[in-house]
Amino acid sequence: MALTRARSTARRGERREAEVVAALEAVQRDIRALHPRGFGPPVHGDPVASRILLVGQAPGPHEAELGRPFAWTAGKTLFRWLGEATGADEATLRARIYIAAVVRCFPGKTAGGGDRVPSPEECALWRVFLEREVEILQPTLVLPVGRLAIGEVLGHTEPIAAVVGSAIRTHFHGVNVDVIALPHPSGASTWFKVEPGRTLLAKALRLVAEHPEVRRTFGRRDR
Repeated sequence: MALTRARSTARRGERREAEVVAALEAVQRDIRALHPRGFGPPVHGDPVASRILLVGQAPGPHEAELGRPFAWTAGKTLFRWLGEATGADEATLRARIYIAAVVRCFPGKTAGGGDRVPSPEECALWRVFLEREVEILQPTLVLPVGRLAIGEVLGHTEPIAAVVGSAIRTHFHGVNVDVIALPHPSGASTWFKVEPGRTLLAKALRLVAEHPEVRRTFGRRDR
């Protein structure tokens, strides 16, 4: 009897995961269909049925070329941070965390050669996709990466030192979530390499490691 119940529960879980993946695939088809003038090609991660949602800022030129988020130097740093918190390698992290972004196409370069920051109006073009993803995933943990993503998730416009290193309970697109903000891992940034950023990043990664959803997803890890 117990074995029968366990098998039935497992089948329901498999059906639920398949439904989530199918719904995410539908969102991603719509993401690929939106290609505003002046932006690079659409980029998205795999349709992972995860209760952990990572929100980046926008793809860079390498992500636009390779067709996946965090595919270059900043991604290597980000996955190293998350690896420290979870014990997982990049492939496992990509397979168990849903990776979204505020903007899903590369915004282009500034006159000075840096990556252009999307305007609020441009960010709003893609917000509906994030709303749909949150509704589908019902995440318990959201990891916004970088100032633009932190602002999108928390509405925070002050220096990020006020929120990095803290776990914040909030209501995001209709879902109660825990938010642990991370700085952007850009190689051009020194924020996380000097104080107070270095200490705040370490605190944030400890919070990620200790979060119940991370332990359920990756297993408990002795630190």
